Amino acid sequence: MDEIVKKAIKKWPDVPSCFGWLGLDSRGDWYLRDEAAQSRGTFAVSKGAKLEHRKLIEFINRNYEQDDQGRYYFQNGPQQVFVELEIAPWILRFDNENKVITQTLECVQARQAYTDETGRVYLFTNQGLGLIHTLDMDIFVDELDSNGWMLEEVLSTELEARFGYVKSPSEKKPVI
Repeated sequence: MDEIVKKAIKKWPDVPSCFGWLGLDSRGDWYLRDEAAQSRGTFAVSKGAKLEHRKLIEFINRNYEQDDQGRYYFQNGPQQVFVELEIAPWILRFDNENKVITQTLECVQARQAYTDETGRVYLFTNQGLGLIHTLDMDIFVDELDSNGWMLEEVLSTELEARFGYVKSPSEKKPVI
């Protein structure tokens, strides 16, 4: 977390959290969901405006965390902006050395591979569950054998409960 963010939290400890305004899609892109986007439905139905500003995306990436209820958020100064997830909290790619990295460019260690009923592939990592980016499926297939990962089947409807995260956070306590 950025030092300036830590200072803001200390200075303004009681800023209300924000829900519904930020989303992460299955390609690792961030979306700003204004009132109009939210009024059209869930993140899966109405994503909002894709963020393109590199410095803003880098700031979000550096300050992206999970709370003790399994909700992911971006710490925006003193305010927690909870993130709507299209599928999983991490979108995984392979770097030029075939190391697994998240959408926040953090290197992670994969522990287990999964596939769901639609053919999407996930890795459970030291940071939690991540979806393999569609553009890296060919690399994943090569890495599956060389890393000795066993591909286990999982239902997409069971991901949140099984891996302890919340796709659509709210102020209410989640049941996971």
